[in-house]
Amino acid sequence: MSRVPRAAAVPSEMQGRWVDEEEPSSELIIDGGEVTCFGARVDYDWKEIQHIDGALTVTLGVDGEARQDSFARANITDLVIAPDGAFYGYNVKFSCRFIRAE
Repeated sequence: MSRVPRAAAVPSEMQGRWVDEEEPSSELIIDGGEVTCFGARVDYDWKEIQHIDGALTVTLGVDGEARQDSFARANITDLVIAPDGAFYGYNVKFSCRFIRAE
């Protein structure tokens, strides 16, 4: 597993406009390496892209130990496409399932 810079694109399967399945007014937009969630751009430094047990996972992170905790509480930190195709986003405080916006 290796880190790639913010400028590297998030995998194509995750690109586009998504909405929270339970709250359609809450959006996730992924455009290249840019991630905007719930109306705020995620200010991250790097990402790790992995395939784990059939799931595609992207972990977003920041440089510097001092910034890790506040970043993890304030931003979406993980994106996962499960083997069944469901798309989830989460951090230490919440999780949600996203569906493609119409």
